[in-house]
Amino acid sequence: MTDTDLFNTLALMRVEGVGDIVAKRLINHLGSAEAVFKAKKMQLLAIEGVGEVLYNNLRNESVFKLAESEVKFVREQGIKPLYYLDNNYPERLKHCIDGPVVLFSSGKIDFASRKTISIVGTRQMTSYGADFCRKLIEDLSPLNPVIISGFAYGVDIFAHQVAMEQNLQTIGVVAHGLNQIYPKVHKKYVAAMEQNGGFLTEFWSTSNPDKENFVKRNRIVAGISEATIIIESAEKGGSLITANVANDYNRDVFAVPGRITDKYSMGCNNLIKSQRANLLTNAADLIYILNWQLEEKAHKPVQKQLFVSLEPDEQKVYDYLLKNGKELMDIIALHCELPIYRLSSLLLTMELKGVIRPLPGKLFEAI
Repeated sequence: MTDTDLFNTLALMRVEGVGDIVAKRLINHLGSAEAVFKAKKMQLLAIEGVGEVLYNNLRNESVFKLAESEVKFVREQGIKPLYYLDNNYPERLKHCIDGPVVLFSSGKIDFASRKTISIVGTRQMTSYGADFCRKLIEDLSPLNPVIISGFAYGVDIFAHQVAMEQNLQTIGVVAHGLNQIYPKVHKKYVAAMEQNGGFLTEFWSTSNPDKENFVKRNRIVAGISEATIIIESAEKGGSLITANVANDYNRDVFAVPGRITDKYSMGCNNLIKSQRANLLTNAADLIYILNWQLEEKAHKPVQKQLFVSLEPDEQKVYDYLLKNGKELMDIIALHCELPIYRLSSLLLTMELKGVIRPLPGKLFEAI
């Protein structure tokens, strides 16, 4: 994105009455933000949603001074702008009608051909939530997913930390400009985050972490990911907003169940009960529903072990595949007399042991 493109796009976003949806409509009709400002009155009024008020607002030149200041900040700080029509913009977010026209990024973020999940939850995470979050990310590690969260207290920062421990890319979506860190106590994680991913925001350097910004931030967390996972949540909370947005975007949502008496499981239990989230008990549940295939990480290859030890049910599945070749999960479950939830967990464990491999179409074969 050139300085001129960035300058005009940011100026357009500062016009009163222009949000992400209207800005995209104007740009899609006229080709660029610069063309919007140069367009004649009749061209603009012919666009749906543009009236005299918005036309007059587009002639207010004060927005250019604001844009000039922000472009200067972006370039001086080495921040990378991501434009919604460019290839480096997150692909899934392109399909969200209210996705940001411009994102600001820092660090070493790479969205190319990556499995991406968001993990969010309460700021008052319990040991139950922490144990589940750690096990989940560790078990998903061989698939090399990108872990997205909001860099907040509790589940968010814990998910970022475990992802970094597993050498996974992790991205914090923040509710303020990249000239500050909130909460300040998390400043100690910034350098490591930017080596293992980085930060994204739609907010300018003039934006503070105001309450309404967190709600807007949540739509990016939901929209950027293939699936959103709620680890723990009270009956009301920001993570439930993220879950609702993810549902609106037609994304998969997963929730970790808990005891009906636990305050920070009420939100998750309600999501599951109302069928707004899939029940998540382990990594195998997510892998099965998303139809992910196991990939090898360069630094953590999955190899067949010599003299590998298999549990009785694992041995039954392995012998069946060895005898019958490639087979569907449902057929394996039928002939091995195993319920699907049990088999999906066994198959993941056997993949990690290097004795079977998944194939397209939910097929599996022995190695």
